Amino acid sequence: MKFNFKFSNLLGAVYRKGNICFTGDGDSVISPVGNRITKFDLRKNKSETFPIEARLNLKCVALSPDGLTAILIDHAGDALLCSLTSKTVLHHLMLKGRVHAVKYSPDGKYIAVVKGRVVQVYLAPRSGRHNFNPLQLHRTYYGAYDDNTCVDWTSDSRFFAVGSKDMMTRVFAVGYTDCFLIQTFTGHKDRVVAVFFEENSLNFYSMSRRCDLVAWECNTNIEDVKDIDAAPKKNISTFIQPMETDDKPDEENMEQAQTEQSQKNKNFKITKRKFWFYNNSEVGMTAENTCADYHKKNRILVTGFSSGVFQIHEMPDFNLIHTLSISDQKIAAVTFNPSGDWIAFGCSGLGQLLVWEWQSECYVLKQQGHYNSMSCLDFSPDGQHIATGAEDGKVKLWNTSSGFCFVTFTEHTAGVTGVKFKHTGKVVVSSSLDGTVRAFDLNRYRNFRTFTSPRQAQFSSLAMDASGEIICASAQDTFEVFVWSMQTGRLLEVLSGHEGPVASITFSPTDAVLASVSWDKTLKIWDIFQRKGSRETLTLTTDGLAVSFRPDGKQLAVASLDFQVTFWDIKSASQVGSIEGRRDLSSGRRDTDFITAKRSATAKSFTTLCYSADGECILAAGRAQYVCIYHVKEQLLLKKFEITCNLSLDAMKEYLNRRKMTDFGSKALIDQETEEERGRAISLPGVKSGEMSSRTFKPEVNVPCVRFSPTGRQWAATTTEGLFLYSLDSSLTFDPYDLTLNITPELVIETLAKEDWSLALILSHRLNEKKFIQQVVESIPPDQIDVVVLSLSEVYVEKMLQFAASQLTDSPHLEFYLQWMEKLLMLHGPNLKMQTSSSHQAMLTTLQKAVTSRKQSLGRLCDSNKYTMQFLLTLAKRRERKRTLEKDEADEGIAEIGSDSEDEQKQDSDNESEMSDTIITPLYK
Repeated sequence: MKFNFKFSNLLGAVYRKGNICFTGDGDSVISPVGNRITKFDLRKNKSETFPIEARLNLKCVALSPDGLTAILIDHAGDALLCSLTSKTVLHHLMLKGRVHAVKYSPDGKYIAVVKGRVVQVYLAPRSGRHNFNPLQLHRTYYGAYDDNTCVDWTSDSRFFAVGSKDMMTRVFAVGYTDCFLIQTFTGHKDRVVAVFFEENSLNFYSMSRRCDLVAWECNTNIEDVKDIDAAPKKNISTFIQPMETDDKPDEENMEQAQTEQSQKNKNFKITKRKFWFYNNSEVGMTAENTCADYHKKNRILVTGFSSGVFQIHEMPDFNLIHTLSISDQKIAAVTFNPSGDWIAFGCSGLGQLLVWEWQSECYVLKQQGHYNSMSCLDFSPDGQHIATGAEDGKVKLWNTSSGFCFVTFTEHTAGVTGVKFKHTGKVVVSSSLDGTVRAFDLNRYRNFRTFTSPRQAQFSSLAMDASGEIICASAQDTFEVFVWSMQTGRLLEVLSGHEGPVASITFSPTDAVLASVSWDKTLKIWDIFQRKGSRETLTLTTDGLAVSFRPDGKQLAVASLDFQVTFWDIKSASQVGSIEGRRDLSSGRRDTDFITAKRSATAKSFTTLCYSADGECILAAGRAQYVCIYHVKEQLLLKKFEITCNLSLDAMKEYLNRRKMTDFGSKALIDQETEEERGRAISLPGVKSGEMSSRTFKPEVNVPCVRFSPTGRQWAATTTEGLFLYSLDSSLTFDPYDLTLNITPELVIETLAKEDWSLALILSHRLNEKKFIQQVVESIPPDQIDVVVLSLSEVYVEKMLQFAASQLTDSPHLEFYLQWMEKLLMLHGPNLKMQTSSSHQAMLTTLQKAVTSRKQSLGRLCDSNKYTMQFLLTLAKRRERKRTLEKDEADEGIAEIGSDSEDEQKQDSDNESEMSDTIITPLYK
């Protein structure tokens, strides 16, 4: 088994804090998730988390206009310049201060960084400029009396506006101009939340937290402002200093210079002032403006409020287009896509990410992760789906290929402690601390069965037998194991015998044998059907924490409190090996600990175990940032994976900084988050700002559950930050099979040119380069597949099936690879059935997953085409019928007009004859 597992994706978290960005094409949205970023492709319906990590949680994200690079800034002010194509870090920059906003100029030449009371403009890296330092400081701009909050650029990238907490807005020029270099604007009574320029103009809008908008108009066109080489006389350019100096301008001189400048250049005036309030009747308070975005081309303004409501206005008339409530928590981020059709919202309170199409009023994307730590997970039998449970009481199902959550069950009222898939993959069972075990139907997405105990109990672990008919759950307060029938829902038996809380239970994959470990230092093996009571009771050295069966059911692994993993033979009930993991786990020291991590009384041991698909290795994890993989037979550590390096989590460092230690504890315990970052709560009587009694906590790093995929090519771990997926990455590894000196790529191509298909295929597999294997396979004519498959040995049959399964998911040659799979299984299927190794089972599971996934995608496409054709045919028939009816009505109208004309002519003739009679009669008289 290969161990080149690489981080592939992060599920369970879609948004945490910070701003959201759309890519240049508008098809994808970039969202910060902790100290990483995730790209959600809205066209392909797929998510991808980049393997780039910051030291702390990200706060600001900015994408370059060309979409090639991105700036990531964490809460401490450390910036990362990243490449979005290679997904690597290009440059590190320490800004030495908290950054509130960052934005690229429209031409991509500059980067404006809003840091504290200053604004720093850097030269962005470009293809034509080669410097040792890719982020070179251009200029530092002063002038604010409080922290700046937002920034926006003009269309020509020569000016930018900055809003501040001092209720002022300032417009700066990047270079020297003949009109002005800096101007200050007032008019708000609270901190400025957003500022936006009009397209190709110096007119701009400023918005404050108290829901007021001020429109400023400039009497000078932006094209008429000329750039000059040097600063003009009596200008305030002295207050724009380079980064190298530490001298700050005097506030009195600064204010005097700004007053003189504003009196000299009165180029701006207020044209409109708007006030609008959204009252939250449930809370009895007025919502505050938390974020906003403006689409310059369409002139559409979107505003997010602290009550979870957003409004869309048409500018400059400020006409209300739409109002909608999307969450119970405040909207922390909002942004338009480049075309202005979609709006992305981020709600940090519940971890929601939504993309709204405002014209058709429908959701393009609606995702929400677990807003509390995940506690358990399980793979579906085909490895396509993952079920997760968390402390928020929700059970979510995720698609491993797309990374999206497609169903959420909210029936539990307390934290979920275990989830299990049935062998059919159509049922998910979950246990919870609310004292219930629930079964969910994945066809109708409903809770169809609820299992309860005769007395109140909190279930801490869940197990299901291989047939899916027996459900077991262990109680941590009554020290018992409850057994139910899935078909009837009745309680069959209560297994008692443990003298402490039952930590973990599991069923054998092959027999109806249940194993349970407890804090009473015992491991019990139960036979559910044959006898009542435990069949075997094995004594452990310390408290048992986790138990896991090998896939063949012949061996058992137990994790105990003394950092050991012991292996037991089921038939002989004897210990066959052990692994010492004290130094491998490397637990850290919490901020509240007064002793080091090594001498900590609360020892952090392995709390979860899982065998690999072939049973050769075992995964182990606990209350630390590491996941260890061991070889069972050799009892050696093969590899140790570091889940995260996010220092925003507690217990990440083994040693604390002594400079932060005081007589009263660590300074890290002091809450240094601002009121806006923490979120404003309902004020108590007499409290003017926020809730003084509110407290924050620092989440501790933890890995409560790890599981291997049935395919054997993927494993997942639930952590404090989300669900991490690790997959085998063979694209960057040269791993030949039975390679000799004379086997070269030239030999493979030469053999392929001679049309020796079988030898060319074997040589390409021995070279084990994917591009050569694909070239050889796709060069073989379809009528020669039978002959080539018959000539393959058993080793190459398995390799060819794995290659066909990998190509089936992405290759457009669907029928061609299906023919390969059909011939391989028909001609070599009997031999594969006789071999019951775990590697073959994992390979066949991977094959089934690929076929099922392609079938579902094609089925959806065919159904869509079918319904579209039916709609078009029905529409054509209706239009034809409408034309026929209109033609018939027209013909009838013409006939009626003709008859009416005849009647009118006859009536006219009669009238004329009568008139003639009346006229002629007197004459004759």
